[in-house]
Amino acid sequence: MPKSSEYLEYVLEQLDRLGGVIPRRMFGGSGLYQHDVFFGLVFSDTLYFKVNDDNRPEYESRGMRRFQPYKDRPLLSFTYYEVPAEVLEDREELTAWARRSVQAATAIALEKEAKKRKPKARKTKGAKVKSNARRTAGAESAGKRPGTGATRGRVAGEPAGPRNRRPASRAKRGRPTG
Repeated sequence: MPKSSEYLEYVLEQLDRLGGVIPRRMFGGSGLYQHDVFFGLVFSDTLYFKVNDDNRPEYESRGMRRFQPYKDRPLLSFTYYEVPAEVLEDREELTAWARRSVQAATAIALEKEAKKRKPKARKTKGAKVKSNARRTAGAESAGKRPGTGATRGRVAGEPAGPRNRRPASRAKRGRPTG
């Protein structure tokens, strides 16, 4: 059995008190998941855990290195830090560190999800920002479908064919073409 497989088995044995840890092969190593939360990885016979601002000082105070998968790009690093050997050897302490790592990974995932859901305001000429509510209300009063540019350049209710299009400059001012 290759050394990496033996090391992964050892890590999984040490993490058995955490419960529900599943390894998944990835990019030459193994990702560690607990209930679909990616919290750690094993790469080149080294265990790394996910960190955020809450648990990063524990790793930095012990001089642990960040995970850097590309030797030729040392500035590229991820939010995973090497787990100290003395922590890996103590099941109780390793379980505690792993729980904090799962919490960090969950918090980071929730932050990313919240950023995706946050609506972005659009800029118009003059660098003024309109809110979605004002833009929607204006579109509805003009007979347009809110949130779409579907009526741009034509009168509301007309089909969008090449004959019925107006130049955008005149359509904005409401002047007829022709």
